[in-house]
Amino acid sequence: IQTHIKDLYGYEISPETVISITDKVLDRAQEWQGRPLESVYALIYMDAVFLKMRLEGHVRNVALYTIIGINLDGQKECLGLWISETESAKYWVSVLNELKNRGVQDVLIFTVDNLKGISEAIEAVFPRAEIQKCIVHQIRNSLRYVSWKERKAMAKDLRAIYEAATEQEGATALEKFAEKWDKRYPHISASWRTNWDEIVTFFKYPPEIRSLVYTTNPIESLNRQIKKTAKNKAIFPNEQALVKQVYLAIEDASKKWIFRHREWAVIYSQLMIYFGERLGERA
Repeated sequence: IQTHIKDLYGYEISPETVISITDKVLDRAQEWQGRPLESVYALIYMDAVFLKMRLEGHVRNVALYTIIGINLDGQKECLGLWISETESAKYWVSVLNELKNRGVQDVLIFTVDNLKGISEAIEAVFPRAEIQKCIVHQIRNSLRYVSWKERKAMAKDLRAIYEAATEQEGATALEKFAEKWDKRYPHISASWRTNWDEIVTFFKYPPEIRSLVYTTNPIESLNRQIKKTAKNKAIFPNEQALVKQVYLAIEDASKKWIFRHREWAVIYSQLMIYFGERLGERA
């Protein structure tokens, strides 16, 4: 903070002033984390970024989870941030119950990475919500241990699955993929089959909604900004320091989220077709 202010204004501030400023940032972050939320969200995205933090005298990788929601007016907002070393259904239930306690009564669709226990938690807390596993994460995980010379061909065959016009065509493409690749990489088709019910959710929707739900890209964009902000902080000394830094990054990113999604009028009319009864409850 001292360096930042000197660069901006040409003068230094005392350590006492730095402490005062950082305390105010933490207070603001805590108030933001506990603020009331909308009663209904059309979509919620959940994903993680990993940062280094000193914990109990040891430097450890901790998962920083951020949650982004799109409300029924098409506005995007970050609902909060959570830090954890572990993932489990019990942990995710506590996070989702926190959202409920802050006013969220219903979520139409969750788009998530394959986080441990997340599906069970969503079903427990928001049983009417649909779950879409992020296609981009599924592809990355599929290609992670594939040789470089085979990746291009495999990516093309995977594309035939998720770019299919219907779920049935996608299932047929997956069978063809398995016939071609299972001898060398049997775990890939097995992973798609295991997650299939939550991978194919987006097939039921028209293109405008599909483009919103098939990937966690909106939250990955935020995570890139968090990483950029944190790049000069190789190791965070404690959780408070991490929260302050990340909160400032989120605050800065959200300044650009002033407009609703450009196709929201069309998207909302389509959501009314699929979720009309639940949206009517809101009215």
